[in-house]
Amino acid sequence: MKSPLLSLPGAVAAEGRDEGVAAHYGDLFREQRALADGNGLVDLSHRGVVAVSGDDRLSWLHLLLTQHVSDLAPGQATEALVLTANGHIEHAMYLVDDGTTVWMHVEPDTQGDLIAYLESMKFFYRVEVADRTEDTAVVHLPAGSIAEVPDGVAVRETAQGRDLFLPRADLEAYAAANGPAVGILAYEALRVEAHRPRVGFETDHRTIPHELGWIGTAVHLQKGCYRGQETVARVHNLGKPPRRLVFLHLDGSEVHLPGHGTPVRLAADGEEGRQLGFITTSARHHELGPIALALVKRNVAVDAELIAGDTAAAQETVVEP
Repeated sequence: MKSPLLSLPGAVAAEGRDEGVAAHYGDLFREQRALADGNGLVDLSHRGVVAVSGDDRLSWLHLLLTQHVSDLAPGQATEALVLTANGHIEHAMYLVDDGTTVWMHVEPDTQGDLIAYLESMKFFYRVEVADRTEDTAVVHLPAGSIAEVPDGVAVRETAQGRDLFLPRADLEAYAAANGPAVGILAYEALRVEAHRPRVGFETDHRTIPHELGWIGTAVHLQKGCYRGQETVARVHNLGKPPRRLVFLHLDGSEVHLPGHGTPVRLAADGEEGRQLGFITTSARHHELGPIALALVKRNVAVDAELIAGDTAAAQETVVEP
């Protein structure tokens, strides 16, 4: 789904998973600084939107998700995961209840699979699940923004800012009144700085929540049964995850950033050494320079000097070994 904001001056289209919105509007670092200062808005209209309504919506979702949502108050933002039976991450959803409907946004083009799973679990519960991607666009306002929210629009407010579930037909006019528009690359750079994982980037087919620091924020350890809970409880109580998320400061003299999947090794072993992990997301930050998130083996020393491909990388701990 192509955003109308791609017609704005300077817009350069994003590629890959974020295709359909702008990567930037001509000045990546200016856009990052605007977000950091609480100005502008980010077009996330390529993300999937799912709405769940009905009297049983919260109690029903509580049975399926990793988060405690049975008593979720209207307007309270939260995030949750859907796991496989083996505890591997399938979906991450960012949700809020407006008093009658739970609104959630998910990774682009994943809403169909999520809805299929939810529909298969409806049974006798009084719930309705709807794909609202066609008529609803997600817009992000950074923390500190004074932009007004139109009446009747569901809002997720977190420490990072507000996510608006805006009527898609209003997107262009809202951006014109509350801009400047900021591209997805600036948004992603601040996500990497904040160590926030993203499904499809920080995850692969075997990622469990403990590896990414999602225990507590998206996974509630004192709630009832859900698919994959046995793995979550076993690793939390009896063991350690096999991998851990780290934050990397990359050598700023390199022209190219190491892309997703670039092998991470010990610097002492060089480019032919044993692979210990891989880059998940890399970005250019307006203050920190080149940065990245990576998933590495748990036993990699926290003070070890690393290389990502041929780029030197100094690590900071995100998930404790």
